[in-house]
Amino acid sequence: MAEQDRAAPYRIEGETGAWEVVIGLEVHAQVISKSKLFSGAATTFGAEPNTQVSLVDAAMPGMLPVINRECVDQAVRTGLALEAKVNEVSVFDRKNYFYADLPQGYQISQYQQPIVGEGVVHLDLPDGSVKEVGIERLHLEQDAGKSLHDQHPTKSYIDLNRSGVALMEIVSKPDLRSPEETAAYIKKLRSILRYIGTCDGNMQEGSMRCDVNVSVRKPGDGYGTRCEIKNVNSIRFVQQAIEYEARRQIEILEAGGSIDQETRLFDANRGETRSMRSKEEAHDYRYFPDPDLLPLKLDPARIAELKAALPELPDVKKARFMRDYGLSLYDASSLIEERATADWYEAVVTGGGGKRDPKIAANWTISELFGALNKAGLDLADSPVSAEALGGLIDLIGDGTISGRIAKDVFAEMFATGKDAAAIVEEKGLRQVSDTGEIEAIVDAVLAENQDKVAEYRSGKDKLFGFFVGQTMKRSGGKANPGMVNDLLKAKLAG
Repeated sequence: MAEQDRAAPYRIEGETGAWEVVIGLEVHAQVISKSKLFSGAATTFGAEPNTQVSLVDAAMPGMLPVINRECVDQAVRTGLALEAKVNEVSVFDRKNYFYADLPQGYQISQYQQPIVGEGVVHLDLPDGSVKEVGIERLHLEQDAGKSLHDQHPTKSYIDLNRSGVALMEIVSKPDLRSPEETAAYIKKLRSILRYIGTCDGNMQEGSMRCDVNVSVRKPGDGYGTRCEIKNVNSIRFVQQAIEYEARRQIEILEAGGSIDQETRLFDANRGETRSMRSKEEAHDYRYFPDPDLLPLKLDPARIAELKAALPELPDVKKARFMRDYGLSLYDASSLIEERATADWYEAVVTGGGGKRDPKIAANWTISELFGALNKAGLDLADSPVSAEALGGLIDLIGDGTISGRIAKDVFAEMFATGKDAAAIVEEKGLRQVSDTGEIEAIVDAVLAENQDKVAEYRSGKDKLFGFFVGQTMKRSGGKANPGMVNDLLKAKLAG
């Protein structure tokens, strides 16, 4: 099967023509809080197994859950950031299901009355369009523990440290239509959660995981039967799982078969999904209100207080960067994806008395700094070049102390040593030559040595101008002021 042009709506070509893929996500995001949803046990990642387990987490007889207010606040903040309806009354239910690593044998979750209702996430697509993906709901629930099957040849080990950690399950509507859109949705959702500090979005550590619902249909038809791919923990794997699962379903349907609604797992080593169990319906879980927890009632004043305290969110910041700094959609989107990056960029722009060119600052941040960090495998927090130091380099370019070409060499030295740009320029004698007499002498020498090319240029070979510029810059060691070089060459070659 061959995919059609990506510029058109995403389709997969089968034996019977084009098929459309319909995707919905259930994102499980661990709430940032010092203690668990219903107990005071710690939530630190990487602790020794079973060292962060209270009597409540271990389901000891007589132990009662007590709601963690910070986890509730975090869910409300997330709902507000997703432009969603925050429900003033929500109910915790018991979801009855065999969990080998959840000692009470049921999960405290929310079903018919979640804490957050419908919302929306806005996606910037590569063609410049904006797509709205609906949020169906966000509910709070307990995470399960972790079963370890590779510690013993015949036994499974259980680590309950994660048992009871607060999860936000964020359920999208089936609005996504391609692996690329799905990746963009996860990135945008993770960006929002990190901006407001409700989840760190670290998929490698399992603090953000995706259940991916995939179905296929002929364009214009109703929804097909969906399969759910459980606990996918990287954006790349989500895309691979969608690609494989869509093709699997198409091949079954085109062979005259039908799709069984089921839960599947993604095998990252083989790049394929495989059946896990038949898909449960809500009634299979026998939900009922948890008798140990009263309905959760939120004070409207508290919701308003949390809303007022939200930071500037990614979409608002992106629009401001484009409006106030004149940045392109691409540059603005790159800079606002992480809050720390956006803050870093603004520190560069507003430093030096706010006189720095925002576009030049963006180019240096995105092209030079990000490129160097990626090559070195470093995060922005570990950058050897600070925002203040990069601003200082940009100032040296702006006032003519060094040329843009020399600046790249200076930046490389800054990144390698952590030294200040001005100090490197002085140490290495890189100050740009702007003395007219000195540059004119170099230009005269270049022209004298290349009289044949001067004649060719004057006979109409205008492209040789670049040759003269290059020779002049080479003779000056790259330190001649490029603007002055151009002006002097034009004047002398015209004579």
